[in-house]
Amino acid sequence: MRAPEIRELSDQELLQEVEDSYKERFNLRLRLATKQLTNTSQLRASKRNTARLKTIARERQLGVK
Repeated sequence: MRAPEIRELSDQELLQEVEDSYKERFNLRLRLATKQLTNTSQLRASKRNTARLKTIARERQLGVK
């Protein structure tokens, strides 16, 4: 999900996306540890998506446009 798409979400939807992103990262780490993850770049992409979501949530909290 890209930043402009994230900015269109409501506050509740944004918090839900952050929570879902954490769950996805956990599942990817589990699959990596058990050697079931074939595309390891998914982990990095998920990490970046989580950071992007948290950054936009923090911008809203601070009132930054």
